[in-house]
Amino acid sequence: MQLRFDNRVALVTGAAQGIGRAIASALVQSGAKVHLADIDAEGVAKTAAEIGAQFHTVDLATPEAARDLVGGISVGSGSLDLLVHAAGGVRGQVGRPIEDIPEADWRTIFAANVDAAFFLAQAAAPVMKQAGYGRVVTISSGAGLRPSLTGIQAYASAKHALVGLTKQLAWELGPHGITVNSVAPGFVRSNPATERQWQSYGEAGQKKLVESIHTRRLGTPEDIANATLFFLSEQAGWISGQVLSVDGGRS
Repeated sequence: MQLRFDNRVALVTGAAQGIGRAIASALVQSGAKVHLADIDAEGVAKTAAEIGAQFHTVDLATPEAARDLVGGISVGSGSLDLLVHAAGGVRGQVGRPIEDIPEADWRTIFAANVDAAFFLAQAAAPVMKQAGYGRVVTISSGAGLRPSLTGIQAYASAKHALVGLTKQLAWELGPHGITVNSVAPGFVRSNPATERQWQSYGEAGQKKLVESIHTRRLGTPEDIANATLFFLSEQAGWISGQVLSVDGGRS
């Protein structure tokens, strides 16, 4: 089965590095016209130059930012067919007891992981409805299905919320030819935050984690990209509202 996206217009958020970058790169290689969005101006510009895509430096924590981004892409490219929300993460936080969590830290993680996904979908829905076609994929996490290895309450809660949003949007947008699915990665060393987390486990903890995975290896950004491209493909046209755990069998 060959997945092609010739002449499709795609937007990938969180694309400066890691999983978002891998998804964007795979889409470019499969023929899509790809737009990258990230809060990291230097990183997203570098990635765009290296893979052959267009880039946008943006903080998607407000509906206005999402509308401006989607509107600019859809007007300039004539459509927006594929939307992947890979932005989010832990925003530099680490696991702490619940009584030590300030309100700002809680809200920061929700803004990046849930609010941005909602605002993007809100902006993209009219464009996709008009076309009668669309593919939306959120990058959630194993932390959206069970307690988080990070120990961060807000991260686990936000990813659970993202899974719920995915399912609700699938129900709402399905009649308009739009599918909405989520990929839930297991542990992937894809960015500085996950690398710090990996190092914090120490040799014994790392060994224990790998042994808990059926395939006995950590995932790669490319593993997540492969699953994402399937959900974006024509071959997945009758799949919606689903969450695919891509974790080597750990779930």
